[in-house]
Amino acid sequence: MKNTLLFTLLLTVFTTVVEASEQKNTTNVASENLLSSLTQKQWIHGSQDCNTITDPAIEVFQYNDSSYILRQSKCLTFEAPFIYVLVGDEKILVIDTGATDDVEELSVYKTVLALQKKHNEKEQGVEREILVIHTHSHSDHYGGDAQFIDQEKVTLVPASADGINDFFAFEDWPNKPTTLELGGRSITIIPTPGHQEEAVSIYDEQTKWLLTGDTFYPGYVYIKDWHDYKASISRLTAFTNENTVSAILGSHIEMKSSAGEYYEIGTTYQPQEASLVLTTADLVALNTAMSELDEPDKVALEGLIVEPLGFLPKLIGSIVGLFF
Repeated sequence: MKNTLLFTLLLTVFTTVVEASEQKNTTNVASENLLSSLTQKQWIHGSQDCNTITDPAIEVFQYNDSSYILRQSKCLTFEAPFIYVLVGDEKILVIDTGATDDVEELSVYKTVLALQKKHNEKEQGVEREILVIHTHSHSDHYGGDAQFIDQEKVTLVPASADGINDFFAFEDWPNKPTTLELGGRSITIIPTPGHQEEAVSIYDEQTKWLLTGDTFYPGYVYIKDWHDYKASISRLTAFTNENTVSAILGSHIEMKSSAGEYYEIGTTYQPQEASLVLTTADLVALNTAMSELDEPDKVALEGLIVEPLGFLPKLIGSIVGLFF
């Protein structure tokens, strides 16, 4: 009798372990398939003749049930920035609003509103508010802000230093991150100045995405403050050592699929774009290269190029910032 009970107990434990292992493997395969779909994704990338293009003004890519990536058309703005929309149980987080305030032709707000309606209707009785934040205060990332102002159930955090600090209340900028709760979805806001003074990166606990704006993306990254940027890349690298990161996603694609080659600024047709996805290995490579430099200098890697701004561009940028 005892042997029968022991056998039954062992069989139950074994079955439970096998089922848990199979479920974990299924989850891992699903996650790998999702990431593969993003890595291999070919985005709208402009046209040789923008007068005849049929691409949408905004492409909407659904990554999973509650995560979206938007890209603006290169024929409407050569910047073609990426915008991220993360849906929680209580809030919908919009990261950046794009490069233009054209409500009719390129309405980010209307696109987000449609997503809000979709999720609210799916879960009847849920009324999610929209929260808009920015990776930094360059105009191609806050151009659509006017569309969100005075809209119902919308909180818009200004891209300025005062706006960011008032909302997030950083205790030790830029050394200490802060968190944001969307309802069942935790977001980490990481200060990453250097490309621009108020730059932040965003980590999504659900997708394991690290969203880096113009701090780190497959393109030609210009750096306003080299030493701040070097420290930010070091902190981001340390963060990825302590947290699982599935993909590092920035706000533009400027690199070509051929390693080390890039499209010139102002290009409106990019048929051979690199993937939007960068990896922790890319970040480590940049951090290693920068740690070996005592003075600001250009760093050219296969997946991105980083270069310090000269005196005149920095001066112009500072003057423009005074009027933001």
